[in-house]
Amino acid sequence: MSWLRALKETARSGLTVERRRLDPVIAARAALGLALVIGFSLAVFGPAVAASSAFGAFQAAIATFQRSWRPRPTLALASGASLAVSTFIGYLTVSHGALFLALLLLWTFLSGLAWAAGPTAGIIASSNVAIMLVTVTLPTSVAEAAGHAAMIFAGGVVQAGLVVLLPVRPWGAQRDALADALAAEADYARRLRHDPVAPFDPLPLMHARAAAAVTPAQARRRPAELHGARGLAERIRPVLASLADPAVGVPEEGPARARVREMLGAAGSVLDAAAHAIRHGEPVALPDPAVAALHAPETLSLLHGPPRRAAIRLVALLGDVVETAEPRTETSGHGATPRERPTLVRLTPIVVAKARAELRRDSPILRHAIRVSAVTAAGYLLGTALPLGHGYWAPMASVMVMRPDFSQTYARSVARFGGTLVGVTLATAVVQWAHPGVYLSAGLAVVCAFAMYLLMRTGYAAGQVFVAAYVVFLLGMEGAGVTQTVRDRVTLTLVGGLLAMLAYAVYPAWETPRLRGRLADWLASVGRYAAVVTARYADPRGPGSPDVREALLDTRAARVAWQEAVERATHEPVRHRGLSHAAAEQAEHALAEFGRVAMLMEAHLPEPGAPPVAAAVTLAESLRRATERGARHIRERKTPQWDELRETVDAWDDDAPDHFLLHKGAVLLLEALDEVTTALTDSTRARTR
Repeated sequence: MSWLRALKETARSGLTVERRRLDPVIAARAALGLALVIGFSLAVFGPAVAASSAFGAFQAAIATFQRSWRPRPTLALASGASLAVSTFIGYLTVSHGALFLALLLLWTFLSGLAWAAGPTAGIIASSNVAIMLVTVTLPTSVAEAAGHAAMIFAGGVVQAGLVVLLPVRPWGAQRDALADALAAEADYARRLRHDPVAPFDPLPLMHARAAAAVTPAQARRRPAELHGARGLAERIRPVLASLADPAVGVPEEGPARARVREMLGAAGSVLDAAAHAIRHGEPVALPDPAVAALHAPETLSLLHGPPRRAAIRLVALLGDVVETAEPRTETSGHGATPRERPTLVRLTPIVVAKARAELRRDSPILRHAIRVSAVTAAGYLLGTALPLGHGYWAPMASVMVMRPDFSQTYARSVARFGGTLVGVTLATAVVQWAHPGVYLSAGLAVVCAFAMYLLMRTGYAAGQVFVAAYVVFLLGMEGAGVTQTVRDRVTLTLVGGLLAMLAYAVYPAWETPRLRGRLADWLASVGRYAAVVTARYADPRGPGSPDVREALLDTRAARVAWQEAVERATHEPVRHRGLSHAAAEQAEHALAEFGRVAMLMEAHLPEPGAPPVAAAVTLAESLRRATERGARHIRERKTPQWDELRETVDAWDDDAPDHFLLHKGAVLLLEALDEVTTALTDSTRARTR
């Protein structure tokens, strides 16, 4: 993609306003917390302290809106505490230019590394740096700075307290994640009726797994219906695929296929009913036609062998899902062992270890940390040098728009400028025309904050309109910045955005050159999964083997990492460097098919005590060695070959293993790997022309 086209695409993306479900009650709760903090601070301490405490409450509320499975009060408290510490230390050094600049470099570098712990930590850390640039200008003494820091933390405490006292749809995020996973399974079942080899996106199941981890305090309160259904959904997926696939199931046409299609449609209806019940905390209302279709007596007469076993198992698993999804009064803390989520204290060494792991030259997180710290310092110096006053608008814009990838940084830069232009213009016009007093300015700030909370998920540009207006009204309470013109504020925001965009162009972290590595990681992980599954035929332990589960989770993570990398690379203004768009699509299709075949083999793992298949040992070892060697060749820009695996499969022509699926599965796995080779060979030929 050319630079011109990339700029057009990112600008369009940044200015897009999406239609999303709004949460006015949650937005009103956040605005109420902000209003309480501002009102109390104004009445007791005055406008300057009110502005500081308002920033704390404002940022704490934003933290509770982040996509995180951690308790919302914890996020609010962590945000308020970190901003309070940043503000106090920043004030102690702000009068010493060189020392404050050094602190700013350190703070922004650490905020960049915080992305190693995930987007929630990165967003909170970046926002703290941006807000600190404003709040350090408000106190006039060390004692006042300590008071401002205390009030900032108090703002976080108020927001956390409101989340506890005024709960809005408790466990809503976890309910949605589990319901989305079941709904994805339902959609998969319906698609299998028309496409027996339809792909399945594992992302909803991964989100549900992440949501299932709870802290010890959460484990005592979690509703029982949120525990167990996800594991059942995981077990249903391979059964659905096994029932639909003609390679191991019924023929593509005929009465048996019609029966399978009917069962798949009924399974989709049952899963949708369970998803609806979990999402809303209601009893499961099963449609009668679906129940009748699943328990039709002709199933056992039409289906035989593996399809019959899959049908019986599907009905049993769906019954377990319905039973688990029923709301009950007891919680999962009784007789259950939930997945544990570490507390913030226990999470600290984990985050430090992740950040240290990113301290390598090829890390995009390290490059982002270097970029954001350099740009923020440059913006601060430039804003201070320009005769515009309140120069923090430039570095504040930079640190808020910069992200570890190209498309988000450029899209947010355009959105920030456009939103700031509209928001500052409208707010400044109101200030200069109406001359609102302290309390009216505070009220207008709260209204703008409510609008921002309400529209936050619709797009960055829409939110920035009200963020910019909020800052103008808030600082206007004590007269700060009233004399600064729209031109000054917009100019500084434009400077900050341009610095961010220029920094990424000069010191990029392109995803495109790393696509081969991502593909190799996926190949290696899915190869290990297939090898572990195959090895279980020689050592039967049933479908619940922990090593199979662990290998499957690694494969999903590698696949999602590949898909996210391809999405980021699509918008980058660089050439493919050895892996064209067509080759990436073909290789992705091949590895998805490889993983699907391994999943089918997992669906028919022999039960404990079943006769072992000795030939599976050789196949498992061949799969492991072949995929590891192939992954290494892909990283080295060589064409992978599968000679050893081919020899193993060819040796079975005269003496096939005594299992209905193992030999057929090995052939299908080899065909998928051959397609990977074809994709990479075609890409190499196209590059050399």
